[in-house]
Amino acid sequence: QVQLVESGGGLVQAGGSLRLSCAASGRTFSTYAMGWFRQTPGKEREFVAGVSVSGLHKMYQDFVKGRFTISRDNAKNTVYLQMNSLKPEDTGLYYCAAESRYPGGTQNSREYDYWGQGTQVTVSS
Repeated sequence: QVQLVESGGGLVQAGGSLRLSCAASGRTFSTYAMGWFRQTPGKEREFVAGVSVSGLHKMYQDFVKGRFTISRDNAKNTVYLQMNSLKPEDTGLYYCAAESRYPGGTQNSREYDYWGQGTQVTVSS
């Protein structure tokens, strides 16, 4: 069992930055690939970024490439999402998730076993 708690969301102007954190409980965090997803108004939940068990392999959705960076610290049981050059269309509820089937990570939300409660990101124009 893994419990995930996101933090770091908030209100920011377009062009600004936020750093999201996701703290995981349990001693098995390092065996899970991690992902960030978001739920934006009028859209289904979508993949944003993912990181492998080791932290060496990272995946990004096209709309965040060059702006967002995912990382993890297995010693701290935490995964991060650094978000720069934020746009109003980045507004949404951001979730972190953990899965154990694919050590390299996956973009498929159905493969993720554990989810946090989400943290709201609002970008004003």
